[in-house]
Parts: sequence; C-alpha cells; structure tokens
Amino acid sequence: MKQTKKWLIIIGVAVLIILTPVVYTFYRSQRPATPFSMEVVPTHMQDTITGQRCVFLVVVADDGQGRSEGKAVDISATAPSSAVTVNPQAITPRQVAEVTVIPNEASIGGNLTVTVHGERDGLTQTATVTVTVQKATGTESELDTLATEIRDKFIPWLAANHPEFGITSETEWIGTLIRPHILVVMYYLFFSEEWEMGMTWHVTIPPHNWARIYLSRRFTEVSPSYAFELSSWTAEDYEIYPVDLKDAFAEEVWR
Repeated sequence: MKQTKKWLIIIGVAVLIILTPVVYTFYRSQRPATPFSMEVVPTHMQDTITGQRCVFLVVVADDGQGRSEGKAVDISATAPSSAVTVNPQAITPRQVAEVTVIPNEASIGGNLTVTVHGERDGLTQTATVTVTVQKATGTESELDTLATEIRDKFIPWLAANHPEFGITSETEWIGTLIRPHILVVMYYLFFSEEWEMGMTWHVTIPPHNWARIYLSRRFTEVSPSYAFELSSWTAEDYEIYPVDLKDAFAEEVWR
C-alpha cells in the first residue's frame, strides 16, 4: 500500500511538472495583447542635405501586462523622395532600431515627413518626424576625407587604451556629414557594425583646433557612453584623453 501511494505521488508530481508550462502557455494566450509605446529620436532634423544618411533611433516600451509582454515589435517606415531602411526590423523593449532616410533631389526645399510604424500582436503605434532638406554644399567630398583623417588619429589610441571596445585599424566604417551648414565647428557621424562614432572638430588654428568623438553602442543605446578629445587635429604632437560627455556636448547623439 505504501509503495502504491509512493508511486501515485511520483506520478502526480510528474504530471504536474509536465502540465504546468502547458497550463501557463494556455493562460498567457488568453490574456489580452500587451499595449506598447514607441519613441523616435530626434523628432526633427533641421540642417540636412541630399544624399545624407539621416539616422533616427526608435525605442519601444511595454505599457502594461499581457500575452505579448517583452516580445518584439515590428518596425517599418516610409518617407517621400527618399531611400528608407530599417535595421533591425523588429525590436524588443531592450533594443534600438535605426531608421535611415537618404533624401534625394526632389526633397530639396521643404520638410520631409518620415512616418514610423510599430506593430505587435494586432496593436499599432505611429510616429512622424521631419527632416528639412537643403542643397548639398559642394564640399562634401573634402569633408569626408578630412573626417576620415581625423578619425584615424583616434583609432590606434582606442585600440591601445580601450581594447574592450573592439575598435582597431581593421574596423570598417560608413560615414556621413551632418549639420553641413555650421562652418565653425564641423559635425560628422561614422557607423561600424557595433558602434556609432560622432565626431566634431573646431575649424581654427592650433592650439584651439581640437577634435572630439563620442561612442554609442548601436541597437542597444540611444545616447553616448564615452567621449574623447584630441588636442589638435593638425599638430604632429597631439594628445588624446577622455572627457566628460557633458563637456563634449555629447549627452545626446548628434543629428
């Protein structure tokens, strides 16, 4: 009799273990879909030109509990007179999507409206942001070359002093000029597979011609984590050192 009761208890526990996830899954499926919110950063880019990579950051957050809590939200975007890409095309509340808009000639002279959609489990969110597009300045190629030269002064120092970043001379970057009509301090963005590097440099004579960069992890961060300064981008004997994000005016990503 005792042996029988023992086996009945064992069988009961086994059945409970097997059925618990099944019951939980069924219970979860009966709950309503989890509402979510969506934010796009920034809401407007004032100074852009044709051919520029205008990169918006998209984040989502659960607004309650339900069967889809913590699950990925599908992200899509459209914009007239532009090439638009979304990467990645689905994000969880702990991830960041990039919506890249490249305006063409037809968008010059007006505010381009970018519409971003989020969808999950039948629920949707929509956000609109704008881009003011102007003609190219004609100096883009020269600034591309200069920005690359300045960036390459930082790379060996980062590799030696912050190997945990994984940034080396082999790291590949895609670059784009931003804020092209600001002439005293120039702005540029570089994107590697893992990092966004914002760069700014002061157009003046030594020793005041500093250059600064910030680093922000793509797809997980919406604001920079690190900032560094180069004492003079024309001097042969220069220094590179960490600076506070606030002092580098890099508490937010540059656009």
